[in-house]
Amino acid sequence: MEYLDFELPLKELKDQLDKCNVIGDESKVDVRDTSKKLKEKIELMKKNIYLNISPWQRVQLSRHPSRPYTLDYINALTNNSFIELHGDRNIGDDKAMIGGLGKVDDQTFMFIGQQKGYNIKTRQYRNFGMANPEGYRKALRLMKLAEKFNIPIVTMVDTPGAYPGIEAEEKGQAEAIARNLYEMFNLKTQIIVIVIGEGASGGALGIGIGDKIMMLENTWYSVISPESCSSILWRSWDFKEEAANVLKLTPIDMKENKLIDKIIKEPLGGAHQNREKVFNTVKKEIINSFNDLKKTKIKDLLENRLHRFTEMGVYKEL
Repeated sequence: MEYLDFELPLKELKDQLDKCNVIGDESKVDVRDTSKKLKEKIELMKKNIYLNISPWQRVQLSRHPSRPYTLDYINALTNNSFIELHGDRNIGDDKAMIGGLGKVDDQTFMFIGQQKGYNIKTRQYRNFGMANPEGYRKALRLMKLAEKFNIPIVTMVDTPGAYPGIEAEEKGQAEAIARNLYEMFNLKTQIIVIVIGEGASGGALGIGIGDKIMMLENTWYSVISPESCSSILWRSWDFKEEAANVLKLTPIDMKENKLIDKIIKEPLGGAHQNREKVFNTVKKEIINSFNDLKKTKIKDLLENRLHRFTEMGVYKEL
């Protein structure tokens, strides 16, 4: 288990518990009382740490290396029946953006999302979850395919942003994301969006237009990452914690500002602490959301979708 900097007090207690158990196993010393007290301290420490985390600490949890990624969710939700579809039929197949068909219970969904890697090799292969223009064009192709066959869409957002390289700009990164925004407003099928990790900038918004938008508890969604905001405003990354506070990027902030519909609870300490529980929770939310959305006529669905996004940021001065 890897620990973040603010989790180190918890690591010390768990190390003490492990040593205590080793002593009990290797000798005749009764360590049951000591072990019980340490477990109680660990549970109390968990509550003190995770129930009072700052926005920056939540950002750190969203990037935890043990946190489940898009393919983990899809394979769990579909019982490994997922059929991945490749390519944008123009340039190539972007490995940072995945998509395909899968069944949740008896309902087929088109799943689309950014995929990160688990180690150095796979992170390079997935380009750290930063999609190129062909990734967004692949996503749009799959959305159009879903629309054609009346299949609902589930998008899973987890990206530090669209790839900012020169070659991405040469291939029309801004146009590809803008095209997705335009087309997603007009897709005649239900769209469910779930932020499962990082939700940064247009890279996230490129698959983020939907009828039901949810965020896992330890995620963030913002026009810019705290580090980039800090480097622009203060010319240094040293103020990233302050930037995280003022950006209002947490699920609680997003819900208060009516930018999302629901916050999905995670196990204490993050999604990686109990993957199966998170997968089951997300599955229920997807099924419940779809059952609600399918009651609405597609015409009304499109009107509501357009209205909710055009209302964002609109205010009146008295």
